[in-house]
Amino acid sequence: MTTVTDLDLPEFDYLAPDLTGRVYHQRLAAVAAQGWLARAPLGFVVLEREAGEFFLRSRQTAFPGRQIAQFFGVTGGRLAEHIDANILNLSGEVHRRLRGLVGPAFTPRAADRWRPTMRDLLTRIGAGIDTATSCEFVSTVAKPYASLMISAVLGAPAADAPRLHEWSNWIQKQFDVKALSAELPQIEKALDEAYAYVEELLARHRAEPMDDLVGALLVAEDEGARLSHDECVNLVLNVLAGGVDTTQSQLAHGIRLFAEHPDQWALLRDRPELAEPAVAEIVRLEPITPFTARICVEPIEYRGVLFPADTVIAICAERANREPPAGDDFDITVEHDSRPLTFGAGAHYCLGVNLARAELTEALVYLSAQMPDLVLDGTPEATGVEGIYGMRTLPVRWS
Repeated sequence: MTTVTDLDLPEFDYLAPDLTGRVYHQRLAAVAAQGWLARAPLGFVVLEREAGEFFLRSRQTAFPGRQIAQFFGVTGGRLAEHIDANILNLSGEVHRRLRGLVGPAFTPRAADRWRPTMRDLLTRIGAGIDTATSCEFVSTVAKPYASLMISAVLGAPAADAPRLHEWSNWIQKQFDVKALSAELPQIEKALDEAYAYVEELLARHRAEPMDDLVGALLVAEDEGARLSHDECVNLVLNVLAGGVDTTQSQLAHGIRLFAEHPDQWALLRDRPELAEPAVAEIVRLEPITPFTARICVEPIEYRGVLFPADTVIAICAERANREPPAGDDFDITVEHDSRPLTFGAGAHYCLGVNLARAELTEALVYLSAQMPDLVLDGTPEATGVEGIYGMRTLPVRWS
């Protein structure tokens, strides 16, 4: 049996400074044409859906948050503590217990209860550009919409939304290897402030109980055996950190795709029932989590290749999602059989997927009616792909 380190594999550098936008897709397509596996910084990249599903679902792999942080010298302090407590880095019975406690707040039915709030927020945001025919979409729509929604979900004041957005943006950089090496003090500062805020939020909810996610977690904490106080704090922080930058980024990519395909935008406006399939197509074609990391906790044999323990593997959702017959075309009328790997797979499949899909669906229905003839109004600027893949700027105009 051949050990993976002995294979003659193509190289793919997901830390390359120019790896964004079209270059990123072209470079991935070129390396994937050479096989299902490539060598990369810190480990290997899986470039195929079947193999990606295998490593994501395997009980012999885990999320390597601790190991990657330690590689960049994060062995203590607030970030190390947060990584150790993050539900992403937990497994077994502890992971199942915590997921079972927070899961009911993110079922399809629970997400649907938030749709009136989503519509209200979109109307309020839209009122600010009611007479306009252009805007920078990220700062004008995507950012406030995502941050105001997570404020509502957490029962936080709407005035706190900008702070929640800033903290989420920084905390999510724990998954960005470039940021870990260059911006660690800012990440630590955001974590300190966010932890203090969550403690205050929990205290307010205790004084004025609410029938929401935070209220349910407090009940579980009061029962003692189900949830400790530290676990309660960390679950709320995970919702805060994971529910802003992600939705903002996926919505921005979706609007960019529509601005580049005006025929699809016109179709959506005429047939708003296509909003849900449109969300599925956006999530498939432009995943905001292009690479999901796993580490082998014990040796794994796959396709006659031995992956030793401690091997780090990045599963590429971008290539997995674009395999035939799905391909690279953007078409909201085509239904695809396979579920995209954008939200992961297996035990750590994204908890917030139903809420995110509802937020995106409501946004597309509203915006397609309010922004007819949508097109780009300049050159959009995407972020790097080493963490959450988003848009820095997205200038658009409409009639």
